[in-house]
Amino acid sequence: MGKISVETCEIEGLKVITPAVFGDNRGYFMETYHYEDYKAAGIDQVFVQDNQSSSVKGVLRGLHFQINYPQDKLVRVIAGEVFDVAVDLRPGSATYGKWHGVTLSAENKKQFFIPKNFAHGFLVLSDYAEFAYKCTDFYHPNDEGGILWSDPEIGVKWPIPEGMEPVMSDKDKKWEGISAISIK
Repeated sequence: MGKISVETCEIEGLKVITPAVFGDNRGYFMETYHYEDYKAAGIDQVFVQDNQSSSVKGVLRGLHFQINYPQDKLVRVIAGEVFDVAVDLRPGSATYGKWHGVTLSAENKKQFFIPKNFAHGFLVLSDYAEFAYKCTDFYHPNDEGGILWSDPEIGVKWPIPEGMEPVMSDKDKKWEGISAISIK
């Protein structure tokens, strides 16, 4: 291994990955994904789809999950900075309903591995951000699920500055709390 360092989280399965970055006066180089390194770190998934989005400061996307076609995700930020959150929805998990957040940025180059059956979302902290992620299943538009970002039962501590109203899709404003969902 050696090309990545992996930090486990208090919620089993979640991992924060920091790649080795090789830089000089020209800039830098890093491997953003190498199957053998990730496999050695316990992330032995086959990713089938890459996605990328851009958002402006204050945009909050989430908390999303796929109902019948759950996805493992490997997420990172390639421009700007976001606060990224995963909520455990695994049936029978000792940490069901618990959340973990991590700041991902183009500067720190960290990645966040989120296993199947977690809800996922992020808040853009910089003026602009580009967010990229790998998934282990294809997106199925009719399979979307979500949890209200501000559900008090979960209690995510979003770093929203006082007076700022998060910018969200109408869909994300209407999700219900965790007690209304059912994951098999």
